[in-house]
Amino acid sequence: MKGHVMIDYNASAELFPGRHFKHLRVARYQRFPSLAEAVQYTIEELPLNVQPSSMVESEEVRYDGKAIRQLYFSHDYPLRRAFATSGAS
Repeated sequence: MKGHVMIDYNASAELFPGRHFKHLRVARYQRFPSLAEAVQYTIEELPLNVQPSSMVESEEVRYDGKAIRQLYFSHDYPLRRAFATSGAS
């Protein structure tokens, strides 16, 4: 995600969870009524070691693990966050 692009957090989205050898059955493909909900689920529910290899697709745009975190911690993110900061330095 480069620059400031208008993101439609209300558009439907699909989550393709990443794989990790310890968490092979953690999550499966899911559809969400909004991008915001898909992002929230990825960050708040999936194990940290699965998030980097996960992908969310919305309006024919694919977001990798890093982009999903950027969406979640963006000032434009519309839902209440369980985490206040990204923890990244």
